[in-house]
Amino acid sequence: MGFIITCSYIYYGMKRLDELFDKYNVTEKNNSTGNFKKLKKTILELDKLDKVLLLSCSNRYNWDPNKVDIPKSTILAMIIQEYLGDKGVLIDVPELKIYPCEGNVSRADGNSCGLKKALLKSDTKNPSGYHRCWASLNEKDDELWKITKELFDSNAVIFFSSVRWGQANQFYQKLIERLTWIENRHATLGENNIVENIQSGFICVGQNWKGMDVVDTQKKVHTFYGFKTNDTFYWNWQYTNKMSDETQESYKQSFPTFVEKFEVGDLL
Repeated sequence: MGFIITCSYIYYGMKRLDELFDKYNVTEKNNSTGNFKKLKKTILELDKLDKVLLLSCSNRYNWDPNKVDIPKSTILAMIIQEYLGDKGVLIDVPELKIYPCEGNVSRADGNSCGLKKALLKSDTKNPSGYHRCWASLNEKDDELWKITKELFDSNAVIFFSSVRWGQANQFYQKLIERLTWIENRHATLGENNIVENIQSGFICVGQNWKGMDVVDTQKKVHTFYGFKTNDTFYWNWQYTNKMSDETQESYKQSFPTFVEKFEVGDLL
């Protein structure tokens, strides 16, 4: 009976995934780097969970309101969220007002990050009671709580970012720094690890430099934080491995090549 149920689940999941890929005309043709397979494997693995938080951290200024420019990493997050349906919560991080980390982890008088007196006292913003961040107290309009409220109610969190000069972009970096208190609670304060049962992933998109280096670094960061890292959810796509290719033609070809690799033209 268990085998029959498992086979039925796999068949149903693959059928739904094929329907979604058909809708957006996503195919494996011309994909020599295996990114389609990574995306497909990611989706099917996430679909086994009850709730998934998807955090897109890339931004664009849109000059033409009739032709919205969606970041490539955000497109991947949108595809995953649509497949997951109500199980997937997608938050566009650049749209939130999140203040920079105040650096309380390395004050002259020691480490005061994530202390109990930094608790965000609000049943609405902090229903788990886990959110402890000085910036959330000092900046009344800070919106980090919109992320942590969903995070502590999720089985997995996937971060999506672009690569900027060999590092994850500023929106991701600001976010992960603001979450330092999660790591600090168990690493320095000796309390319980509040994310040990939450799976994590990092999917990034870049042009020509150090994509997998960024992925590997952030996987180590997530491990330090105490997340349950899942290898399936850590991967990248970049246009070229030629670091010196900074030509205008290269940048112009990057987006259509991405669309071709994942065949997501109908989504745009």
